[in-house]
Amino acid sequence: METLLVPTDFSPTAKNAALYALQLAEQLAAKKIVLYHSYEIPVTIDPMVPGIQMLDMESLKEGSEKGLEIFKQELLASANGITIDTISEYGALTQGLDEVCAKVNAGLVVMGITGGGVLEEKLIGSNTLSVAKHTKLPVIIVPADARFTRIEEIMLTSDFDKADKTIPVDLVRKILAETKAKLFVFNIEEDELIEKYPSTIMGESYAIHSLLQDMNPEYHYSTNTNYVEAVNDFALEYQVDLIISIPKKHGFFEKLFSSSHTKQLAFHSHVPLMVIHQ
Repeated sequence: METLLVPTDFSPTAKNAALYALQLAEQLAAKKIVLYHSYEIPVTIDPMVPGIQMLDMESLKEGSEKGLEIFKQELLASANGITIDTISEYGALTQGLDEVCAKVNAGLVVMGITGGGVLEEKLIGSNTLSVAKHTKLPVIIVPADARFTRIEEIMLTSDFDKADKTIPVDLVRKILAETKAKLFVFNIEEDELIEKYPSTIMGESYAIHSLLQDMNPEYHYSTNTNYVEAVNDFALEYQVDLIISIPKKHGFFEKLFSSSHTKQLAFHSHVPLMVIHQ
């Protein structure tokens, strides 16, 4: 992997994610990170005053470029030979991100996230989650209080349902090869489903074992249907350094492993979360 892309809004959370990206780049033998800032014209609508107030485009561009340069200088002391480049562009964060990744030959996106309240999580969401949802590349979401630890244990959350169609096995294999990490496969088994669909459970379990056998994973199970609690408890017990989540649009176990669970985990995981797509 040559390059990591790090979208930033210059916040402390974003700086923490950039520091994480620099150390991750060392482990992956990547040569550089690219700090990316997109800016839009902020629109303020006053119900008492007809019309729209807008800032000057050149001022926005200048502010973005200046912010990136300051942010870069703050990170240089921790670069350890990793090149830091910057890109500033006008537009919504998610709209041009795939093009930027292709242009700089990025293999991974790294962003920070701050745990939100009810409104932020259920109504507003997060730029980070939007990037994870719409960007083709894997996205590592770094919790605000997370510090880099060398990736030696990786946890893949899976419901085993249609494993050959829902797990991008080549990508998982590549991640393991680049990190040299051990793989844990974690599944929540709801007692009611085991009793009601035993043959389906056994069939899907066999399928995923066959699919991942060359990676020599360890399989672990929980009957705790509080998804975030179950994942965090396992990650703590087994000292997991990275969690891989694959959001699912639909499926037999949708209520256990849905995109909403990825969203909950993104806000409440204590460990960096990598989101990859089917």
